[in-house]
Amino acid sequence: QVLAHYDLVSLQEVDGGSLRSGFVNQVSYLADLARFEYWYQQLNRDLGKLGQYSNGVLSRFVPYEIEDHKLPGLKGRGAIVAKYGDADNTLVLVGLHLALSEKARFRQLAYVREIIQHHEHVIVMGDMNCRSEQIIDTPLRDTHLTQVNGPHHTYPSWRPTRNIDHILVSPSLKINHVKVLDYDYSDHRPIAMEVQLPQGLAYALNDSARVEPPVARKM
Repeated sequence: QVLAHYDLVSLQEVDGGSLRSGFVNQVSYLADLARFEYWYQQLNRDLGKLGQYSNGVLSRFVPYEIEDHKLPGLKGRGAIVAKYGDADNTLVLVGLHLALSEKARFRQLAYVREIIQHHEHVIVMGDMNCRSEQIIDTPLRDTHLTQVNGPHHTYPSWRPTRNIDHILVSPSLKINHVKVLDYDYSDHRPIAMEVQLPQGLAYALNDSARVEPPVARKM
């Protein structure tokens, strides 16, 4: 019911179908119940029947390209890069989960910077394991991405005191509003943003409903 109100959703630490989730692929399950046209699961830690630790993307639009990136550093951190629209009007969505250590996060965000630096319309969102004021001092400072002001605390969900989950967007995407949702289904509360797309990009995304789902490229 919560997810059904949104067009693009980035999920972290979802299970791909193991003992800990009752052998349910949670990405597929949520996509089905919330009626998303497209979903993608990125497996980052494969513990067999004990755990299928994953990231996920749910989307009302079908991307024309999907890339599965393993981030630098210790195994288990990844980013999903989905491209929507067409070659002339492309929206790049990066859903990720960053490391706990600052050194590892810098390496990972430098990697992400190389992916997005030549694109005009970009959304980067996920669990970044750092506060909003810390993002300014990472390799993302060399990009055109912006973040909203204000303490949008998401962790821990039972008494949020830290803003470590973020949505960063290009200046071409007008931010209408952003809020932390009052739900504690996880140890993090979800953060949501409404953006207004440029007209050409909006038309291209609407046309993407007729695109055949791509085969993911492992990067």
